Amino acid sequence: MSSATLPWSTAWKLARRELSLRFKGLRLLLVCLFLGTGALAAIGTLTAAIEGELATRGQELLGGDLEVEIWQRSPNDEELAALKSLGETSLGTRMQVVARKGERTAPVGLKAVEDNYPLYGALTLTDGRTVGPPPAGDAWVGQGAMDRLDIEVGDTFELGTLTLKAAGVIENEPDKLSEGFQLGPTVITNLQTPYDAGLIQPGAMYQSKTRIAFDNPNRDVEAVREELAEQFPLSGFDFRDRDRASPGADRFVGRMGEFLTLVGLAALVIAGIGIGGGVSSYLEARRSSIATLKVLGATSGDIARIYALQIGLAALIGSVAGLVVGLAVTPLLAVALDGLLPVATGFTLEPSALLLASAYGLLVALVFAATPLLRARRFPAMALMRSRVAPLGRDKAAWLWVGGGLIGIVALALFTSRDPLLAAGFLGGAAGMLALLALLGWGIRTLSTRVGRPSNPLVRNALANLSRPGSSTGELVTALGFGLSAFVLLAGIQSAIDGNIQKRVPQEAPDYFVLDIPRDRIGEFEQIVWAQDEAAVIRAVPAMRGSITAYGPRDNMTRVADLEQIPDGAWALRGERGLTYADEVPPGNSITEGEWWGPMYQGEPAVSVDAEFAEAIGLKPGDYITIALLGVERTVRVASLRQIDWESMGFNYVLVFSPNAIADAPHNFAATIEFVGDAPTGPLLRELVQAFPTGSVIEVGQVLVQARTILSQVGIATLAAASVAVLAGLAVLLGAIAAARAARTYDTVVLRVLGASRNQVLAMQLIEYVLLAAILAVVALAIGTGLAWLVVTQLFEFDWLPDWTEIFAVLGAGLALVIGFALAGSLPLLRAKPAQALRAL
Repeated sequence: MSSATLPWSTAWKLARRELSLRFKGLRLLLVCLFLGTGALAAIGTLTAAIEGELATRGQELLGGDLEVEIWQRSPNDEELAALKSLGETSLGTRMQVVARKGERTAPVGLKAVEDNYPLYGALTLTDGRTVGPPPAGDAWVGQGAMDRLDIEVGDTFELGTLTLKAAGVIENEPDKLSEGFQLGPTVITNLQTPYDAGLIQPGAMYQSKTRIAFDNPNRDVEAVREELAEQFPLSGFDFRDRDRASPGADRFVGRMGEFLTLVGLAALVIAGIGIGGGVSSYLEARRSSIATLKVLGATSGDIARIYALQIGLAALIGSVAGLVVGLAVTPLLAVALDGLLPVATGFTLEPSALLLASAYGLLVALVFAATPLLRARRFPAMALMRSRVAPLGRDKAAWLWVGGGLIGIVALALFTSRDPLLAAGFLGGAAGMLALLALLGWGIRTLSTRVGRPSNPLVRNALANLSRPGSSTGELVTALGFGLSAFVLLAGIQSAIDGNIQKRVPQEAPDYFVLDIPRDRIGEFEQIVWAQDEAAVIRAVPAMRGSITAYGPRDNMTRVADLEQIPDGAWALRGERGLTYADEVPPGNSITEGEWWGPMYQGEPAVSVDAEFAEAIGLKPGDYITIALLGVERTVRVASLRQIDWESMGFNYVLVFSPNAIADAPHNFAATIEFVGDAPTGPLLRELVQAFPTGSVIEVGQVLVQARTILSQVGIATLAAASVAVLAGLAVLLGAIAAARAARTYDTVVLRVLGASRNQVLAMQLIEYVLLAAILAVVALAIGTGLAWLVVTQLFEFDWLPDWTEIFAVLGAGLALVIGFALAGSLPLLRAKPAQALRAL
C-alpha cells in the first residue's frame, strides 16, 4: 500500500468490508443516538404540531378575530356600537352555576350565546347535528353533566329558577380551549336564559364575552386593541385575539416544550458519553486491523477516513431510526394530551423539528466520537499492538473537532430556544456536571493510590484496579453518575409534583366554595350550614372585580395604559382582578410593612397590597392605587403590604380594601365551607342549591379530581419523554460495563494463571463496583435532587415537596441495577480461556 492518501471511494470499500451488517461493536452508538434523536424528534414534532394548531386555528379556537371580555356587566350602547363598527359581533355570557335534577347536582360552566354563534368553526352534537344556540327552554349539555345528573336527551333539569330540557349532548365545542379552566362541563343556552333564570343580578359574578369577526380580514389586531383601550380606558376590557386565542395554552406549550427539549438534550448528553465509550471500545477491538493497515502503509488520514466512515454510517442510521420512531410515537403523545391541548391526530411531519433533532444528534456524535477516533489515528503500529498494556494517548487535534461540535450545539440551543437564558443555563449545568464527574473520576483514581495497602488481597486488588493503567474508572464514573442522577432527578420531580397535589392541597382545601350569595342573606346561609355541622368553619368575603389603572406617589402616578411592557411579577396589572374589603387581616396573611386600618375605620379610603406584587411595581405604604370598578375610577392610599399564603386554597386577594373604599358598589358574597365533624356533605349541597338557586355551590373534591386528571395527562406525556433519559443512561451504563469487561480480559486471565479462583475474581469485581456505586450514590443524590429542585420550583413554579422515601427507593433500585449489570457483565470473564486470550493479545 503506498504512502499516498487513499481516495474516499477506496476508504469506503475498506470500511464496508470490515463493517458488520449487524454493526457489531457499534450497537451502543446506534442505541444512544436512536434514543436521543428519537426523543428530540418526538418532542419537537409534538410541540410544533400544537403550536401550528394554535396558530392556524386561532379564529376557530377563539370564536372570532377579537374577543372583548368584561366582568359583571355587558357592553353598554356606546361600547357595543364601537365593537360593531369593526365587523360582525356575537355576544355571550359565561358563569359558574349548579344544575339540578331532583337531589342530584352538577357544577357546570354556563355559556349563553347569541343567535349567530359560532362566528368561526362548528358546534356539533353527538347525534351528528351541526347547530347554533338552542331555542328558549332548551340547552345543549356536556356529557359529564348528563352523567352527574343521570339524565338523557329529552329530560329536564333546573338551572337557577328555570327548568330547561336537555335537547342534545355536545360533541365538539370549537372555542372550548379559549374558555379556560371551568369547574364542570359546559351547558350552552341562548343569550336570554341566564336572565330568565335569575342568575344575573347586580353584583353577580359573570363575564360578558363579545366576539368580533372583522369586516376587513387585514385589520391590524394590535392597533384595534390599542384604539379600544384608549377610547374606553375605564371599561375594564380584557382582550384576546386570533393570534393568541389561548394565552394559557401558549404559555403551557412553551414551558413544557422547553422542559421536554431540555430532557431530550439531557438524553443526548448521556448518550454522548455512551457514544464516546462505544467508539473507544470499537476501535480498541480493531487495534489489530489498524496496526495491520499501518504496517501496510496506511497513513493516519487513511485510518481516520476508514473508521470515520464506519462510525458516520452507524451514527446516520441511528439518527434516522430515531427520527422515524420519534414520528411514530408523536400520535401516542397526542392521544395522552387529547382534550387538554389542540393537536391533530395522526402523523405530523415537521421538517424543522426533524432537522434540529438530526443536527443535535450528529453534533453530539462528533463531539464524543472525535477524541477516540483521532487518538487512534496518530499512534504507530507497535503502540497499537501494545494498547492493552500501553493505552493510547491523547490527540491535540481532537480539541479542534470537539470545540467545533460544542460551538454548534450551543449555537443551535441558543438560537432555537424560546428562552435562551434557560438553554444557556442547562448547557452550562451539563458542562459543569461532566467536569465534576471527570474531576471525581480523577479523584477516585488518585485517592485509591493513597489509602495504603489493605491486608485483604481482594480489597487491595479492587483498589488497584481503580487506578491501574488503562482502567475505565473515569468512563464508569461519568456513566454511572449520569445514570444514577437521572434516576434521582425523575423521582424527585415526580414525587414533588405528587406532593403538591396529593398532600398539601387536600389538607388545606375547604369542602365547598359558594359564589354569588346575596349580601343580605349571609345570616341565612350560615344557619343552613351550621344546621348540618355546628362546628363547620365558614369564611364569607365580599367579591367584586376591578382593574388597576394607575399606581405610585399621589403627585406622580404611573398609568397602566402608558406602560410599554408589564414588569415581571406584576401580573395583577393585566385585566380585571378579584377585589374585596375587610375589617381584619385575612387568614393566612401577615403584615410586612405599614399598618392595618382596624374595625369601624372612617379615615382616608385605604388598601393593603400583596408584598410581592408591590415589590414588582415599586409600590410602598403611602403611595396610591387607582382602580376601575364597574367603569368608575377610585383612588385609595396604600396602607400596608401583606405576605400571602397562596397555597391555602381559600380566598386570597392581591388587593384588600377598607370597607369605606368600595363597599358601596353592587356586589355579592363568596364563601368557603370546611366541615369539622363527620356530618355527610351531600344534604348540605342539596339544601344550599335549593335555598340559593341563583348561586353556585362548588364541591372542591370534584374540582380536585378534574385538576388531577389534567395533571395526569401532562404527567403521562412528560414522563414518557423524560424516561428516554433513563433509557439512555441504562444503555450507557451497559456499554461502559461492556467496555470495562473487554479491557479486563487480559487482567482476569493473568490473575487466573497466577492461581486466583473464579469466586475471588468475581469478589474483586464486586468490591470495585460497590465502592464506585457508594461514592456515586452520594453525588447522584446531590446532583439529581438539586436539578429536580430547579425544575419543580423555577420552571414549574411548584413547592419543593419531595417524597424522600421514594427518592431513596429509586436510588437504591438504581444501585442494585448497576451492581447487577456489573456482575452479569463480569461473568463472561470467568469463562475466558487463558491460552486463547493470551494468544489474542
